[in-house]
Amino acid sequence: MAEKIVRAHVLIKGKVQGVFYRVWTFKQAQSLGLAGWVKNLKDKKVEAVFEGPKEKVEEMIEKCKEGPRPSNVKHLKVSWEKASGEFSSFEILR
Repeated sequence: MAEKIVRAHVLIKGKVQGVFYRVWTFKQAQSLGLAGWVKNLKDKKVEAVFEGPKEKVEEMIEKCKEGPRPSNVKHLKVSWEKASGEFSSFEILR
């Protein structure tokens, strides 16, 4: 039976800009084989969408709560959405 593909839309709040959070997220998502994107928002948050097997997406969410060493994640909001399969890879959006 194929693994269930899920989609998580994540908003990360705290000291997450100017600390290479997007690059770190990109590397983590790639290592887990996830698809989607990550970008900075004007309000100093980072937004990301992860698509992949449920356990890998959940692992990525746990990693996002920690973030790279200089970051300081204060709050993480996860919205579970229907997976679209629209992404073939993971990328950093500008």
